[in-house]
Amino acid sequence: MEYDFAASEKKWQEIWDKERLNEAVDFDKRPKFYGLIEFPYPSGSGLHVGHLRAFTSMEIIARKRRLEGYNVLFPIGFDAFGLPTENFAMQTGRHPRGVTDDNIAVFTRQLKAFGYSFDYSRTVDTTDKSYYKWTQWIFIRLFKRGLAYKSKAYVNYCEKCKVILANEESQGGVCDRCGSDVVQKEKDVWFLKIRDYAEKLLDGLDEVDFLPRIKLEQRNWIGRSEGAEVDFAVKGGVDPNAKLRVFTTRADTLYGVTFMVIAPEHPFIAENAAVIKNTNEIDVYRAETKRKNEFERTRVNKDKTGVKLLGVSAVNPLSGAEIPIFTADYVTLDYGTGAVMAVPAHDERDYEFAKKFGMPIIEVISGGDVSEAAYTDIDGGVLINSGILNGLSVKDALKKITAYLSENKIGEKKINYNMKDWAFNRQRYWGEPIPIIYCEKCGAVTVPEDELPLELPPLESYRQTENGESPLASVAEFVNCKCPQCGGAARRETDTMPQWAGSSWYFLRYIDPKNDKALADKKKLEYFGPVDWYNGGMEHVTRHLIYSRFWNRFLYDIGAVPFAEPYAKRTAQGLVLGENGVKMSKSLGNVVNPDSLIKEYGADVLRLYIMFMGDYESPVPWSNSGINGCKRFLDRVYNLPSVMTENDGLSDKHAALTHRLIKKTSGDIEAMKFNTAIAAMMAYINEIYYDNFITRGELKTLLLLLFPFAPHIAEEINEKIGGKIILAKCAYPVCDPSKLDDDEMELPVQINGRLKGVVKVAKDADINAVRSAAMKDAAINAALSNANIKKEIYVPKKIVNFIVL
Repeated sequence: MEYDFAASEKKWQEIWDKERLNEAVDFDKRPKFYGLIEFPYPSGSGLHVGHLRAFTSMEIIARKRRLEGYNVLFPIGFDAFGLPTENFAMQTGRHPRGVTDDNIAVFTRQLKAFGYSFDYSRTVDTTDKSYYKWTQWIFIRLFKRGLAYKSKAYVNYCEKCKVILANEESQGGVCDRCGSDVVQKEKDVWFLKIRDYAEKLLDGLDEVDFLPRIKLEQRNWIGRSEGAEVDFAVKGGVDPNAKLRVFTTRADTLYGVTFMVIAPEHPFIAENAAVIKNTNEIDVYRAETKRKNEFERTRVNKDKTGVKLLGVSAVNPLSGAEIPIFTADYVTLDYGTGAVMAVPAHDERDYEFAKKFGMPIIEVISGGDVSEAAYTDIDGGVLINSGILNGLSVKDALKKITAYLSENKIGEKKINYNMKDWAFNRQRYWGEPIPIIYCEKCGAVTVPEDELPLELPPLESYRQTENGESPLASVAEFVNCKCPQCGGAARRETDTMPQWAGSSWYFLRYIDPKNDKALADKKKLEYFGPVDWYNGGMEHVTRHLIYSRFWNRFLYDIGAVPFAEPYAKRTAQGLVLGENGVKMSKSLGNVVNPDSLIKEYGADVLRLYIMFMGDYESPVPWSNSGINGCKRFLDRVYNLPSVMTENDGLSDKHAALTHRLIKKTSGDIEAMKFNTAIAAMMAYINEIYYDNFITRGELKTLLLLLFPFAPHIAEEINEKIGGKIILAKCAYPVCDPSKLDDDEMELPVQINGRLKGVVKVAKDADINAVRSAAMKDAAINAALSNANIKKEIYVPKKIVNFIVL
């Protein structure tokens, strides 16, 4: 009888829901496991296969943990504030609330159709006022501790979206929402002082089990630099005692400084406008710079531009040489001091600038030829042309010069960071209102906490004002208010928070989602926290992952949460590409619709294939033929009762085979090698069909191993063979090492470099024995039987690869 996947999936989902098998229990005596996925933004187009690849991995692990006896918290929610919904609302005239609710309903229906075992009783929605009340509360706490401030600054600005973007949202000089070029614009900006937490964020990486590449990206983004700040006296300035301070990581090269460069925005220019002789030329250059985004200004291979400041100069504090001062766009005000010392002999960018503007090039570290290019491989060199540093190694010179600068009060040791403070406001409607009130007498004060949440007012138009302000600025009854401190006339802040706000603490709210007295109960946080395993995309490790670690660290510091790091473990999945090997895109017509696939194949086939496609951490192309292969596998599993014997245990013939499968499948799940775990199950049933029998005990074991991947069909077969207890309530199989046959092993089989299956062979098997075993596998046999095997590449105990024409 053919398997009716539609009826089966509906039946088992209803049974699991009715028995509330997926709900976590507060303070349960079982060991807890908190598995987390990045909650989705509920777009109008619904789930895509990238979501499925990200979610299914943690779904498999969560189901396995429940079978292993854990009290599993595996929640779901929706990161629902943001520009796409607001833009859609403007296009259609619908309120963003209604659009969001409809989109969440679509996502929820799809997630349930896939059989995901989320605890839906803990669902959160960042746009719900009971949720963003606590987002606002966290902002108030940050503000009261001096970690939220407003300042005029040049910011990344998307003219199409009409919003300020953080660096993390405008990488490469383009808006990560609409793809438009980002420009620099001076704005009143709310910032969060994430730089104050740079050291804690770096140190915390030593405490967690993150993928090495995730740790590397976070460390690179924070960009810790140890160096010194050095004062250069100014000649010809308005203030005869003025100094320009620079930050450098290479104070040992000070004798090689032949000019200085300051950012076009540096206040030194305005302060000395009366004595600078070419202010008109500089003003033109500064205006041109404002039209460039940060990426255009700082990319390494850009053409070097700049203007020399006539009438003023600087003095090298070591050599006493008078050196010119330039302004150039590759120096920005928000890194270091906004001024750099140029050592063209040993820095490529300075070298190019010096060549263009005819500046001297003084070699101060031996070992290279600076007549043609900068010599930058200098760590092993010796100091030359460097006065008190001559003859010293670079390491010794750095120690000596740092001490000398401090002793002579011309500099000091300094640590700097590439990471900038987090630009935190948006001039849009669909976001959390910032709970700040401006009073002429009291200044900026917070909304009283007992008045939270500060709700979004209803609007007829969601478009910004003519001067680029938030739509909220046009709502007088929202803007005008009383100062909570003095009772005088006041006005509300009209900017809203960025989408990253709600996602910076959602993992905490899942633990206690209905609490109206605190963001979460402290005892519940102690029980469930921190997150044991978090899986998500690599594209978020320098945005969301850093932001949420920062917020959790802050909440820990104020005693609101009991753990400093929110995630004990963080892994990441690769992208799902179109069949043509490029990123899926509607414009390219290569998007795969999950709804249509469920209708055609059922949830289990799709769940299985999305994990079988290839290495989980690598990008993989979609393949329609591949999904058919997974369907055939499940069809074969469904028919196994036809060869089942009534033995409730393991047969002598299959005992070692079965325990090897338990060990392989369990280990591969923990290592996120889902494709090889599935391949091992495929190889197992090849052996079963070859022997033409399976005991009831062996089939029950196979079903329990398959259950986390394809739970509906596994439950259906278990019921079919008379299982008294549903699989969701059973225990996960445990490997008995004494039952393993150590003389045999599982060998991956590739055809033309692609994994086709896994076969059991003796550890000392030769190629003939390997070929014979491979031909017992139905899929491998079908691929090889009519093919011309050009070459056999066999690495004993590792892999075999058949090259065919």
